[in-house]
Amino acid sequence: MLTKIRKAIDDFSMIENGDRICVGISGGKDSLVLLTALARFRKYAPYDFEVVAVHLNLGFPDMDFGSLTAFLKQENIEYQEKPTEVYEILKKNLNGDGSLKCSLCSKFKKALVIDAAKEHNCRKVAFGHHSEDAIETLWLNAIYGGKLATFRPKMYLSRSEMTFIRPLIYVREREIMAFAENEKLPVVKSTCPNDGYTKRTEMKNLLNSIYEQYPTAYENFLTMLGNSEQVDLWDTDDQ
Repeated sequence: MLTKIRKAIDDFSMIENGDRICVGISGGKDSLVLLTALARFRKYAPYDFEVVAVHLNLGFPDMDFGSLTAFLKQENIEYQEKPTEVYEILKKNLNGDGSLKCSLCSKFKKALVIDAAKEHNCRKVAFGHHSEDAIETLWLNAIYGGKLATFRPKMYLSRSEMTFIRPLIYVREREIMAFAENEKLPVVKSTCPNDGYTKRTEMKNLLNSIYEQYPTAYENFLTMLGNSEQVDLWDTDDQ
């Protein structure tokens, strides 16, 4: 997995000498594995960089972060605990069916981690999105948005003057799960009412059935995301 992370970092020039990189962690496996991997990778990386963890406590009930905090101290990872009122705000802005708005939650988390990054003099924020997240996003945009698009491995936001990087883009979710289990990482189960009941979950299940029926589909989908020279879509300007 570290080899895949190194390849992603090199392919997209994600990390430079002297970088301070903020990783927002809420307890989930993806961000926790990313944080641990980056902290270990920096020990033999060909460039010098620092990693700062920001623990975003979104306010969901019955979530114990004691083991997570202890782990960060044990690993000597610089971190900040950031309590938030995200859950309370979400409960006041529900969807028509009474469910929480995932898109609103995502915006809050992104804004909070950017603010925390600036507080710690970080110019980059690392997200734990993996390869299957990228493929799922492409399909979600196609089915619900009528467009072919996914997130970028590296993206600069001029408004916030912050660069987002995603070092796990070549890593599969099952590899992340295996790493978390083998390293006995203190993953905290989310108590968000929407957990497991989102459109992304539906898309994940659909794609898993495709991967099972067509074993080469995953690798071809991943290749497709970077195969911009082979895009051939309708264009009325050609008429």
